[in-house]
Amino acid sequence: MRLSKKERQANLLETIKDNPFITDEELADRFGVSVQTIRLDRMELSIPELRERIKNVAEKSFEDEVKSLPIEEVIGEIIDIELDESAISIFDVKTEHVFVRNRIARGHHLFAQANSLAVAVINDELALTAKSTIRFTRPVKEGERVVAKAKVLHIKDEKDRTMVEVQSYVGGELVFRGDFEMYRSKKSEKDEA
Repeated sequence: MRLSKKERQANLLETIKDNPFITDEELADRFGVSVQTIRLDRMELSIPELRERIKNVAEKSFEDEVKSLPIEEVIGEIIDIELDESAISIFDVKTEHVFVRNRIARGHHLFAQANSLAVAVINDELALTAKSTIRFTRPVKEGERVVAKAKVLHIKDEKDRTMVEVQSYVGGELVFRGDFEMYRSKKSEKDEA
C-alpha cells in the first residue's frame, strides 16, 4: 500500500531523525518511490543532503580529539567520539574496495575501519592493537554504507590494556563484529581522577 505524500514525508522526517546517515537510495527503497521523489521531499521539508547531515552530526558531537593517531589515518569518517567511551565512523564501499568479479567488499577494509576506530577511541598518545577476535556476519557490497560503532568495555590497569568492542552495520544489519584488546601507554584520565 502506497503512502500519501503527507504520510510519506512524516515518515521520512522520523526515519532521518532516527538515522541521519541513511542515503536517498535507501529511503527510496524503503518508501517505494524514486530517488528524485525523496530529494524533492527533502527539499520541501528543508532536510539537508546526506553529506551536510553527516557534517552537522560531527560538528555537534566532536568534543574530544583523537589522540592516538592523526584523524586522516582513520579508515572511514569519524562522526562521533568520546575518548575511552565510544566512537562511530562511516565508510562508503566504493569500486576500489571490492573484488571485481562479485562486487563484494574486501574484508581488510571492514577490519581496517573497525581497527582504526578501536585505536582512535583510546585516550592516549600511543594505542596499538595487541589482539583481536573478528567475525564477518554477511558480505558487504559495493555502494553500501558501513556504520561502525566502537564501545570501550573496560580498562585493565595492571596490563595497560583496554578492551574495545566494534560492531559494524549496513542499514541496521550487523555485518562485522570485532573484540579488540588494545595496548595503551598509560591509564585513562578517568582512572586518575
